[in-house]
Amino acid sequence: MQVRSDLEIRPLWMSSSSRQASVNTNKNLLAMPVGIMQKENVDNVVQKFLAANFTIILFHYDGNVDGWWDLDCGDKAIHVVAHNQTKWWFAKRFLHPNVVSIYDYIFLWDEDLGVDHFDPKRYLQIVKTAGLEISQPALDPDSTEIHHKITIRSRTKTWRVYELRGKTKCSKASEGPPCSGFVEGMAPVFTRSAWYCAWHLIQ
Repeated sequence: MQVRSDLEIRPLWMSSSSRQASVNTNKNLLAMPVGIMQKENVDNVVQKFLAANFTIILFHYDGNVDGWWDLDCGDKAIHVVAHNQTKWWFAKRFLHPNVVSIYDYIFLWDEDLGVDHFDPKRYLQIVKTAGLEISQPALDPDSTEIHHKITIRSRTKTWRVYELRGKTKCSKASEGPPCSGFVEGMAPVFTRSAWYCAWHLIQ
């Protein structure tokens, strides 16, 4: 590993000047654990992020890489294979902070999320405006896979909404569930500095 190690797909023998010129081609990274059963959905996600100039890394937990080559994204993504491993296992081993240090944001997403109404560039604008170091987009209110109401996107607000949760009135001072203290890590997004801290916490 070197100071300028990264996940960009380019020859190792490039001169240092040409590497420096291209080092900031993709400023953000999308990393996802994937299985062939979610191939169609993953392709939808990847296409949206490629259009936003992201570097893509797919962690194949089912060992099936050959089944992805027929997709446009097949040769545009980095593929890592390890049977029966989790998102966090892959992240700890392959997303070392030094390797991902050229990326402003690291998206570490589950494979089954819909992106029909998601715009990566717009999301990053919101994150930057709010000054968020760790964030996660909310779920579409019409989604059939909502397990916790706190993860639902508000139809009128851009970010966190404080409201009545059962008998509890949530506010900025709230310190416990259900107002805070719980995040289902389906689609966490980290800044470079936040990832440095989070990576060291992963067991």
